[in-house]
Amino acid sequence: MEFLSVFFVSFAIAISGALMPGPLLTLVIAESFKHGAKTGPIVILGHALLELLMLILLIFSLNRFIHNPVVLTAISLIGAIVLIYLGGQMLFSLPGLTLEFDQVKTRSSELVWSGITMSLANPFWSIWWLTIGLGLVISARQLGLKAVGVFFLGHILADLLWYTAVSVTVSRGRKLISRDAYRGIILVCALILIGFGIYFGYSSVKLV
Repeated sequence: MEFLSVFFVSFAIAISGALMPGPLLTLVIAESFKHGAKTGPIVILGHALLELLMLILLIFSLNRFIHNPVVLTAISLIGAIVLIYLGGQMLFSLPGLTLEFDQVKTRSSELVWSGITMSLANPFWSIWWLTIGLGLVISARQLGLKAVGVFFLGHILADLLWYTAVSVTVSRGRKLISRDAYRGIILVCALILIGFGIYFGYSSVKLV
């Protein structure tokens, strides 16, 4: 029963966070037009690998170093720059965008790296793990390492289910979308990424 409680608490908190719009959701929506329903699961694989690394760091108490305000500010600034860069790339690609993707061949590893990069670029991801995530890990750790594993399973399963649903929905709907509408959606996604980047950058400067 204790393990079930850990699982459901982890799942509920993770799904509530996943439902909130953010850079990772923007990436999945944009890439699902090109790569179909597989986008969500593969991107989340990269996201999960990064979160597993963070979990290991927290277990070994490296969070004390990462809690340093200077480090947090650096994370926010770097993340802001990456988000603005990625958004800018999407903007520059707009004139050549097309809905004819049959000849596009993107390796799954590139989507995995996209999941890692976009997660790292979001300062809120680090802050979540160093606050809420840390508290949940400490609570689960009291029940043993198996409970920590159950916590991680519930957390990742929530992300996987949500982003898979998003990519399936987008990939099925692309047949009903015109080229101009597609470019409009990518434009909005690009502006959202740039907006997040500006916000994160501004927030990090205020911390200094």
